[in-house]
Amino acid sequence: MTFLESLKRRGLVEAATDPEVEKALEKPLTVYCGFDPSNSSLQAGNLVSVMMLRRMQLAGHKVIALVGGATGLIGDPSGKSAERNMLTLEQVAENVKGIRRDLSRVLDFDGPNAAILVDNYDWYKNLSAIEFLRDIAVNFRVPQMLAKESVKKRLEASEGALTFTEFSYQILQGNDFLHLHDKFGCTLEVGGSDQWGNITAGTDLVRRLRGESVYGLTFPLLCDSSGRKFGKSEGNALFMDEAKTSVYDWYQFFMRSADADVIRYLKVFTLLGEDEIAALEEDLKAHPEARAAQKRLAEEMTRLVHGEEGLETARRATSVLFGGSVEGLSADALETIFANVKSAEVAAEAAIGRPAAEVAADAGLFASRSEARRMAQQGGFSVNSAKADFSRTLSAADFIDGRIAVLRAGKKNHFLLKLKGAN
Repeated sequence: MTFLESLKRRGLVEAATDPEVEKALEKPLTVYCGFDPSNSSLQAGNLVSVMMLRRMQLAGHKVIALVGGATGLIGDPSGKSAERNMLTLEQVAENVKGIRRDLSRVLDFDGPNAAILVDNYDWYKNLSAIEFLRDIAVNFRVPQMLAKESVKKRLEASEGALTFTEFSYQILQGNDFLHLHDKFGCTLEVGGSDQWGNITAGTDLVRRLRGESVYGLTFPLLCDSSGRKFGKSEGNALFMDEAKTSVYDWYQFFMRSADADVIRYLKVFTLLGEDEIAALEEDLKAHPEARAAQKRLAEEMTRLVHGEEGLETARRATSVLFGGSVEGLSADALETIFANVKSAEVAAEAAIGRPAAEVAADAGLFASRSEARRMAQQGGFSVNSAKADFSRTLSAADFIDGRIAVLRAGKKNHFLLKLKGAN
């Protein structure tokens, strides 16, 4: 099996600019993929691109991750119905830092086959308008640029409101390929299917000006079985940065993968072998309730992005929801885990030193103090995962980080008790 065939078997090939790319990939070459710094963190959907580079790197190819510090100031019209808000130079620079951090979690930037990280702002920042028009733009023909599918769709969607700035995006991305070819010997660009027009702008430019064979390879845009764009969690983006998306929420997103999607995600996002994925698929068919495939996917994706420590945190957080201990978890982590459960704020003097069940009733966990007493006497009431009878009083130490106590009635009815004024 060739390397390209292995990618196709995982559903990672949409189109190639030249069938010769299959033969070219059987020898070490230099490949690049671009990342748009419109945010300070990459999203789950970006992992299709990142993992493509990772597969290339493991196969012995030299990989380049290009962060578009310059093109990010313009905005790619591909797949957009309207011009997006312009970012400042400072915003883009800050976003580039975050993306570098995210990429380093997956790609190996050390060793004999270290990945290379570049920012195209470095070769555009001192370029004058005259130099751009005379030396770069002169190599592009307007009819060919208008024929790009991404441009045509954008023109249709916006009723012609495509700015010259956006129209020039493909010139810059095409020139990026030429620059990387000249400096690093890059001969392959990879990207999502929406990048086809930008990629072919680069392959055409290199062949015309350098007379050398270079290639483009795209992969399908990933959607779930209902047609929604992958990486959205209840309308919110799923970020690799734990400050934007908690490790717990990241883990749970993949745990909630539909049966119709999970095997495809395992093929796209993980390095598991075909036999192992096939075994998980058979298990899914025989025992769907066990969700073994989803669990393996969540583990692989959390370990990949957040490491073993992050995976352990996610596992512990998950166990808390099913009665596990809260010991060692921070107040911030608990607020994330129990984001959708009832909570109440109480003054310290109204809680500390008083019976916990009575405080819980006053806060709203129980309908009445008598119900609270009955639950506590039956062993169904707990404070921070420890069973508590009705005589058990609250102390300052019960409030994790001086802020939160986790109460539970029965097996799954959780409640957060928060101290007023605590930060």
